[in-house]
Amino acid sequence: MKIMTKTAIMAAALALVAAPAMALPPQAPSNNGTEHAPSSTPSGKAPGPHAGLPAKAKAYGRYCRSFSKKHVAGTPGTPFSKCVTDMAKLGSDRTDSPRKACRDQSKRHVAGQKGTPFSRCVSAGAKLLRDQGEAGS
Repeated sequence: MKIMTKTAIMAAALALVAAPAMALPPQAPSNNGTEHAPSSTPSGKAPGPHAGLPAKAKAYGRYCRSFSKKHVAGTPGTPFSKCVTDMAKLGSDRTDSPRKACRDQSKRHVAGQKGTPFSRCVSAGAKLLRDQGEAGS
């Protein structure tokens, strides 16, 4: 085959593949332009401490962003999952003190991190309580 024939066949094949995509109208965001999908918790209430990790991560994960999601050998869960569980204790009114909720966190400094895991958890818990207070007002 000659080069011109090959080029014409390739262009026709490309046009057939691209035509359906070009014919579709632009797609609107499915969640009306909001950054996150709507909460799947019933009646907007936060999940409790015994809820599954996916439900807790949606609700409390943003407060625990500074915690590692890597598993530490010899300990159950990850630092992130411990923080999420502690935030669930605060969110479900099992305790009203971030210090009590975060008492299972380590008070030793970790190289390269600001503060201790305990102090970061207490700070995150205070932010959670502040946000809940603003939402309730």
